[in-house]
Amino acid sequence: MPLLAEKIRPLDGTGGGPLYRRLEDALRDALRDQVLKPNEALPAERDLAADLSVSRITLRKALDTLVNEGLLIRRQGAGTFVAGRVEKQFAKLSSFSEDMAARGRTVRSEWLGRSSGAVTPDEALTLGLSPGTPVYRFNRIRFADDTPMALEYSTIPGFGLDSEEVVGASLYAALEVTRNRPVRALQRLRAVLFNAGQAKLLGIEAGAPGLYIERRGFLADGRVIEATRSWYRGDAYDFVAELDTRG
Repeated sequence: MPLLAEKIRPLDGTGGGPLYRRLEDALRDALRDQVLKPNEALPAERDLAADLSVSRITLRKALDTLVNEGLLIRRQGAGTFVAGRVEKQFAKLSSFSEDMAARGRTVRSEWLGRSSGAVTPDEALTLGLSPGTPVYRFNRIRFADDTPMALEYSTIPGFGLDSEEVVGASLYAALEVTRNRPVRALQRLRAVLFNAGQAKLLGIEAGAPGLYIERRGFLADGRVIEATRSWYRGDAYDFVAELDTRG
C-alpha cells in the first residue's frame, strides 16, 4: 500500500491554522475525491503518524473530527476505516436494521423515549384513527458501527403491538411477530438543515445538510400501521430510485 503521505496533499503548504486542522482538511479532501476508498482500512495510528511526520496527538485530533463527521469509522479491535456511503433503495420497503445488516454494519439504537398514550389530532389524521385510540411512540437515534446515522420518530396504532417494550433493535421485526409488518409505504423526502438540538444528538455541526423522510406504512387491508419521521445525515446516505417508462 502506498504511503498515505504520498496520496494526500502536502501539509506544509500555504494554508494556515494548526497542524491538526491542516491534516484534517487534507484527509477530508482525499475522502471526498476517493483517493481513500470507501471501506478502506487506514494504517495503525503509530505507523500513520510516522508516515505523515506528525505526532500521534495531532493525528488523533484530526481523526476524531473525521470520525465524528461520519467520514471515518472506528471498529473495536480492527482499526479505523473509511466510511462507505449507504445506498437506500426506494423501490424496496426495508427497515434501517435490514439496510445496515445487508452491508455488514453493526446496528444499535439509543432510545430518546418510548411510550404509549392516546392518539393526538395530528397522529389521528395521519394514521386514520378515531380520537382516543391508543398508540405507541418510539423515538431513537440509529447507529451503524457506533456512528450516529439518523433520528427516527415512529407512531404505531395500539393494535399493531402488544406493548412498547417488545420493540428492540428493529421495529419491523416486532411488527412481523404480530403479523402487522407493512407491505407497502408512501414516502415524502426533502432536503433540510439540522438544527442545534438535532445536530447535538448526531454529533455533527448545526446547519449540516440532511434528508427528512416522512413514511406511512400500510397493511394489506389498507390500514395505516406506521407513521415515521426520520432525519438522515446527508453525508452518509445516497437515496436511489429506479425509474421505468413502461406501464
